[in-house]
Amino acid sequence: MARKSPAGSFLVLLAVAGAFAVSGCAKLKARDDLNKGVEAYKNAQFDRAIEYFKDAQANDPKLMNARLYLGTAYASQYIPGAPSDENKRNGEAAIQVFKQVLQDDPNNLTAIDGIGSMLYNMAGTPFNRQMMEEAKTYHQRHIQIKPNDPTPYYWVGVIDYWIAFRTNAQLRSDYNLKAKKPIRELDPLPPAIRGDFITQAGPVVDDGMQSLQHAIQLNPDYANAMAYLNLLLREKADMETDPAARQADEKQADDLLEKVKEINQKQMTAPPNSGVSQ
Repeated sequence: MARKSPAGSFLVLLAVAGAFAVSGCAKLKARDDLNKGVEAYKNAQFDRAIEYFKDAQANDPKLMNARLYLGTAYASQYIPGAPSDENKRNGEAAIQVFKQVLQDDPNNLTAIDGIGSMLYNMAGTPFNRQMMEEAKTYHQRHIQIKPNDPTPYYWVGVIDYWIAFRTNAQLRSDYNLKAKKPIRELDPLPPAIRGDFITQAGPVVDDGMQSLQHAIQLNPDYANAMAYLNLLLREKADMETDPAARQADEKQADDLLEKVKEINQKQMTAPPNSGVSQ
């Protein structure tokens, strides 16, 4: 077997060293691009920030923060309800980037929450129940990873409320198109459609109430969770066949609203650094 000459070995070492140097320069460039992107992002220069984050990702594909910031920058560009193709592309791009993060880091909560939030925003106008349900799966995934965090339970409840509310509203609208005496928004549901509402939204209301109650158990001053629990109780009231049960649901909802007012007042009057939850 032919032996390599000293000169040949030196050239190999030189090539390896050069490769490491190029790789090192690329990583330094990636971090510089990341820092510039963060600065642009803080200044709400999202288009510019996106280009910096793309360059950072290209120079160092393992730089996780570059991908997370890229997804967040796309998400920041998204305007809920805006019908333009560009707006839709921004939302889809954010989801795609966050899903790429999850391929390498399946438990990355920033990416999980980012997808859940983006799907929720995209499902609002026009309302898309299937997309809402998909958004909920990501918040449930967060719960599996971090079960003592109240926030994902809150979001499950929020999504369940909107599914129930939209279902209720659609049933009322369809009924009023045919009824001689239309029902108003706050009127009890007629028996003719109450059963349909229970079938289509009963499990959703139960799931949402349980999730919000758990969020409040984890954070007793969680005013936003109480506010949505109040709303879900009013949806539950539309499922009651007994007027007394309906009144009990509405009374519980009213009591929650008073509790929300108390918490908000306490937070507004609490001195700085008092430890009162905001």
